[in-house]
Amino acid sequence: MTSDSCHPDPSARRPPGPELLGTRLRHLLDRLEAGVEAVYTDLGMDGFRPRYTPVVRALAAAPGPCSIRELAQATGVTHSAASQTVAQMAKDGLVVLAPGDDARRRMVRLTPRAEELLPALNAEWEATAAAAAEFEAELPYPLSRLIGEALEALDRRPMGQRIADRAALGQGPASGGPVPDAGG
Repeated sequence: MTSDSCHPDPSARRPPGPELLGTRLRHLLDRLEAGVEAVYTDLGMDGFRPRYTPVVRALAAAPGPCSIRELAQATGVTHSAASQTVAQMAKDGLVVLAPGDDARRRMVRLTPRAEELLPALNAEWEATAAAAAEFEAELPYPLSRLIGEALEALDRRPMGQRIADRAALGQGPASGGPVPDAGG
């Protein structure tokens, strides 16, 4: 015998709200990335990750090797995220790292293997951009615009500060309300 203890009364169900924001955003990202990964597999690029493409394209467009900081800026991610992506790409034989002029900087360049993928990646990039525009047209508000506005709001006041402020007002988990999942 099974029970639905999380939702004992199906008529009382409501759509998830902001308390499940992080979980739902991860689910959306997983679904978007799975679609792109399927295209890479169809193109014979098993194991190529969607997060690699912006790095490959940035390096291909640059006049020479780029620092990880430059790649982070070019791809719109944090230095840490760019560093992790580049490290994985190096393991996968797509980039080579070399010391920069400053011992703290590492310079990144594409391997010949990555350069061979450029025509397919550029075609996939164009198709993905068109598919993303079509997807956004189905939404009441462009997701890319919403993401930009959300990132700006978090730049103004990070989520950790928002949580701390609410906890100080007695509006956190200790108050008996639902435990939010705003990104954790």
